[in-house]
Parts: sequence; structure tokens; C-alpha cells
Amino acid sequence: MRPEKPTIVEDVKLRLNNSPFLIVVEYGGMNVNHFAELRSRLGGAGASLTVIKNTFLRRSIKDAGLPDLDAHLVGQTAFVVGEKDICASAKILKTFAAEFEKPTIRVGVLDNSVLDTAQVIALADLPPKEVLQAQLLGLLLSPATKLVRTLNEPGASLARVLAAMAEKAPAAPVVEAPAVAAVEEPAAPVAEVSAEVPAVEAAAAPEVAEAAPTETPAA
Repeated sequence: MRPEKPTIVEDVKLRLNNSPFLIVVEYGGMNVNHFAELRSRLGGAGASLTVIKNTFLRRSIKDAGLPDLDAHLVGQTAFVVGEKDICASAKILKTFAAEFEKPTIRVGVLDNSVLDTAQVIALADLPPKEVLQAQLLGLLLSPATKLVRTLNEPGASLARVLAAMAEKAPAAPVVEAPAVAAVEEPAAPVAEVSAEVPAVEAAAAPEVAEAAPTETPAA
């Protein structure tokens, strides 16, 4: 073992332990410009790409207590680790490979579990961890927030409901006023008939008065 090997292995071990994930790629066919561009994109997501010999990475993985990846450590190997979640790095690798047909994702490690190529690519389609957490928090808080608001403002809520119902209710038709006037019009003839009744009675009174004197001489 050359003197530099323990130093490289220890350095890689620390980087593996400090990263929440590990992605191993095959970088065959990549040139200097490819590496520079890919490292720049990964750097924006808080991740890094490191070329390493398979023997060094194998030893570092073992010392870090990660699952055995010996079957995947063949050919030209590089590994990706980062400060954040795996989704952003996986997305960058997937997009870069779609553009340049390299590198090839071999295997990944997340929460001490081995991920195959398809699983790593599937993670690339997920939003970043912070976005997922915010969405989950919003789903959990939304019903509780509505319930608390309703319980704290029952009067205001009722007023808003009544106001909304009043706005949706149809306006009273304007034709109702003429209908009431038409019902009241027949009242005038009733008054005229009652006024004519005394006139009839007054006319009948003289007839009775005239009949009375004719009976007195007969007695």
C-alpha cells in the first residue's frame, strides 16, 4: 500500500459519512469540458463529482459502514456526494446524460439502502427535499388552519355565509306594486253602493206617511 492510499481512503470516508447520499457513475467518454460543466452544475446543488480508483472507493465504502457495492465498482468510476438531498443531484446527472450520453448512473446509496439505476433516475423526477417538506406541511396545516379560523370567528363566518346567500338570491320583481293597486280598486264601488242605500230608505218613508191619514176617516 502506497503512503498516499490511507490518506485518500480516510478523506473519502469522511466525505461519505458527511453526505446524506452516494451516487456512483461510469464516466467513460467524458472529456475535460464535460467534467468542468458537470461539476459546475452539481456545485450549484451543493454536490461534487470525484474521480477515484475502484480499490480506494471500495475501501472507503467499507470503512464508512455503507452497504457493499463491489459488484458495481468496475471500469472508470466517479462518485457524487453532497450537502443536500439526492433528488437535485440525480436530476442533474439525468439531464446531463440526456444531453451528452454520459456519464452512466450505476448505483446509489440513500439512508444506508442500495438504489439501482432505475431508482436513482426515479428520484430525479421528484422535487427537492425542501419543496416536498413544504408541500407536506401545507397539506397537514391547511385543514387545521381552516378549522381554527372557523372556531375562532363563528359570528364572522355566519355573517359571510348570509351575505353570500343574499348576493346569490334573485332580486324581488318590480311588478309586485301594480298587483297590490289592482286589488284595492274595487273598494270604491262598495262605498258608492252603501251611499245609495239611505236614499232608497228615505224615499220609502213618505209612502208610509201618506197611507196613515186615509185610515182615520174610516173610523
